[in-house]
Amino acid sequence: MIPLRQVEGRAISLPDADIDTDIIYPARFLLITEKRGLGRYAFHDRRGAPGFPFDAPDAKEATILIAGANFGCGSSREQAPWALADLGLRVIVAPSFGEIFFSNCFKNGLLAITLPAEQVGALHGAATAGATIAVDLEAGTIAAPGVTTIPFAVDADSRESLLNGWDETARIRARHSADITRFEAAQRRASPWLWTKDDIDA
Repeated sequence: MIPLRQVEGRAISLPDADIDTDIIYPARFLLITEKRGLGRYAFHDRRGAPGFPFDAPDAKEATILIAGANFGCGSSREQAPWALADLGLRVIVAPSFGEIFFSNCFKNGLLAITLPAEQVGALHGAATAGATIAVDLEAGTIAAPGVTTIPFAVDADSRESLLNGWDETARIRARHSADITRFEAAQRRASPWLWTKDDIDA
């Protein structure tokens, strides 16, 4: 994953509540398992509706989404965050999220931030006005013109993984490499048939 420290740029405002994962990524596309290119299917059934924010000419430049309550509810499909990431989004801010979707965001390099509805409303206003919004994960702050700097918190493990660009496997290797090395060395001695000659000689 690409490390995420600061994200600054255009934001899309999508204030509708209860945007579920079938709206984000319709079920009929679930047979597609590649991560790349899934952005073309994001919000597929809402494209073309009058005023739909992802159809705006400058939406392709957006790196931040300001969403409504209960964003990402519904099924657990991981293609939903894959599709949003493929659109170029790095940060999603909402009053609340679907629990599994929220977890999947961090596993796929997306920073999901939960804030009180009043603060999210102020960010909707800034996004609608075309303002640049700055999200600083290192400092734990969101800044936008006309909006008082907003602090936010992310659990320590998720924050560390995003800052370092670690997926779950990379996190285990980074945090437990010495334990893994000791285990492998002992296993080579005790069960050499599990290893190739090159592995044993390494």
